Amino acid sequence: MALVNEHLLKLPDDYFSPVMERKINLFKAVHPKADLICLEKEDVCLPVPGSVAGAMVRAVEELADASSFRGYGPKQGYDFLIESIVKHEFQERGVVLEKSEIFITEGTQSNIGNIGNLLRHDNSIGIASLAYPVYAAASIMCGRAGELQSDGRWNNVIYISCPQDKGFIPQVPDTRIDIVYLSHPHVPTGSTLNRTELKKWVNYAIKNDALIMFDATYEAYIQHPDIPHSIYEIKGAKKVAIEYRTFSRTAGFSGVRCGYVVIPQELTATTLAGNRISLNHLWRQHQYIKYNGTSYIAQRGAEAALSPEGKKEIKAHIQYYMENARLLREGLSAAGLQVTGGVNAPFVWIRVPDGMDDWQFFHRLLYEAQVVVEPGSRFGPEGRSFVRICSFNERERCREAVRRIQQCV
Repeated sequence: MALVNEHLLKLPDDYFSPVMERKINLFKAVHPKADLICLEKEDVCLPVPGSVAGAMVRAVEELADASSFRGYGPKQGYDFLIESIVKHEFQERGVVLEKSEIFITEGTQSNIGNIGNLLRHDNSIGIASLAYPVYAAASIMCGRAGELQSDGRWNNVIYISCPQDKGFIPQVPDTRIDIVYLSHPHVPTGSTLNRTELKKWVNYAIKNDALIMFDATYEAYIQHPDIPHSIYEIKGAKKVAIEYRTFSRTAGFSGVRCGYVVIPQELTATTLAGNRISLNHLWRQHQYIKYNGTSYIAQRGAEAALSPEGKKEIKAHIQYYMENARLLREGLSAAGLQVTGGVNAPFVWIRVPDGMDDWQFFHRLLYEAQVVVEPGSRFGPEGRSFVRICSFNERERCREAVRRIQQCV
């Protein structure tokens, strides 16, 4: 008799927003002619840049020709893409990485889930009190998170404070934690860590022999030149951090699928006997067991995204989304709402009006303004007084959403 992994049964049915989806679908069924503006999704709307699409078309043509056909590729990824990442994503920011430290994958979410396979179930974990839900889910699946409590928290998770009066920046804890999840820019609030703040986290990890899972999904949206884009810009970080990157939010690859994870050769974890083990080596073994590589087509597209023409096109896309974010931030602030974010990230974090919680405000905007936002409690119990709005939509739709919300509040 096969036994299931009962830790998966601990995930609430609505953990990944099916409740919100059902509410939206019900609204559409009852109001089929409603002009609904959806600003809840972290999914880009602009098409894949022309130079990137052209590279993928050429890759398809290569595969259709017997003389240039390719079968299984290198499990770590093709050198042409890894070399381009090393040069354009890191060397240009003063970070030196070896090719052996970069692994091409399908994207950040699967990497976060899979890297948990390298680490014992009884490691302590720290997650920001407002955080991307996958961080906790990856630990729930292996039993690391413990049991769900009545307040919406997991009893084995150490929640890292993100106080509003400090800009929602995750605060370095006083207690020791084995594994810490950080997103930068911070999902869902859009806050960022300056060099001094990020150095505090690196020093904390070095002092406590902790591992930082550094999610840099939105690093390309950082506008301020003094904000680091990679944790490896901080001295000593290679000894304590894994960094996650994706082409989904830059090259429009949410449907194409291509990202990468950086695991430095210096990074180790210990056995119960006290032996230091290379996580780079363990991840390489893991990939050989569970992964057959990212498609050649996607990798050629990702390479083109890092070319001069690709970077020019992607910069224009990012500026488009950030201008949308500015319109949302300024327009909703003018309506009297408390708004943060939208400066170094393509989303804004909004405190709901007094006397309401996030779901009540969600319903008001859905039925009165016909605008869909994301309830803040999806990111943790401390989000119950907030909603998040993403700027991934057409410019005029964002303007119209602001107009409708202003009338509604």
